[in-house]
Amino acid sequence: MHVDELETPVVTVDLDILETNIAGLQAHLDAHGIANRPHIKTHKIPEIAQMQVKQGAIGITCQKLGEAEVMAKAGIQDIFLPYNIIGEKKLARLVALTRTCRMSVTSDSEIVVRGLSAAMAQAGLTLSVLVECDTGMQRCGVQSPAEAAKLAKVIAESPGLHFGGLMTYPSSERANLFFQETRKLLEADGISVERTSGGSTNTIQLAQTFDEITEHRAGEYIYGDRYQIDCDAMKVEDCSLKVIVTVVSRPTENRGIIDGGSKTLSSDVFKTPGHGLILEYPEAVIYSQSEEHGHVDFSACERKPEIGERLSIIPNHCCPVTNLFDQVVGIRKGEVELVWQVACRGLVQ
Repeated sequence: MHVDELETPVVTVDLDILETNIAGLQAHLDAHGIANRPHIKTHKIPEIAQMQVKQGAIGITCQKLGEAEVMAKAGIQDIFLPYNIIGEKKLARLVALTRTCRMSVTSDSEIVVRGLSAAMAQAGLTLSVLVECDTGMQRCGVQSPAEAAKLAKVIAESPGLHFGGLMTYPSSERANLFFQETRKLLEADGISVERTSGGSTNTIQLAQTFDEITEHRAGEYIYGDRYQIDCDAMKVEDCSLKVIVTVVSRPTENRGIIDGGSKTLSSDVFKTPGHGLILEYPEAVIYSQSEEHGHVDFSACERKPEIGERLSIIPNHCCPVTNLFDQVVGIRKGEVELVWQVACRGLVQ
């Protein structure tokens, strides 16, 4: 089947570009001795995770337990879950996962550490726990190297736990200095830092400059999106994921309506105006969305589309787009080669 025969809206991935992106990141990190642990929240597809591991990734990163459960069932043996796991039910699920594969998690408080320790000690297991450090994101994370060192000692002394290292997002010079100071504090107490985990797609080419960070987590690099283009981290030709839509209405000379709205392209907006880049009409702006309609201003375009014309869109942010679809269609040279189920779709618990 040719891509033009697919019903719209549909998410497609150019397999040649996808494979190039996976191989390219791996080669770059390998050349600099940095471990690759890609984040699967971008694609949520076990088959792609297996491609990444086969290419050389030491394991994967998941954001939620539901994702990790699917990936473990698919045979992935090393899973990092950089999230505070809280509550008896979630801890029981983590114990079950730890019995089936090599798990590691993060914590930024003694409260979380106590819960992890009680669950693992009772199960007779040992879990690797990294300290999450806030190095500028203002999300989770301890606020200083002194706090990081203090929590690391608590982890090292807790039954059922092993101090696994330090984690932050994104990689940066500030993060590098934070890790360096924390390492000094811990080494003074005889505690080694075996793993320091950073990441992001837009810092891939700088990864080797952060000498304190030994592991890189990137997600969007496999698909690409307009955010990465705006950051100069990727080019249009590097983007493997496109959303194919159809122009379903031309109510005025300059306005067109496409059959993809917020339930197709997501609502994320970044620096460049609009909700995605239309490759056939790069001057056009998807200026508004309702749930199933995209509202496009074609006034800056020399030529304007006809009703029924199909458009290829690079979305602003590929990660939520993946989570909006049951399937992703793999394309090679315009022909459908495979269809992947988005097996981790909606698994936010």
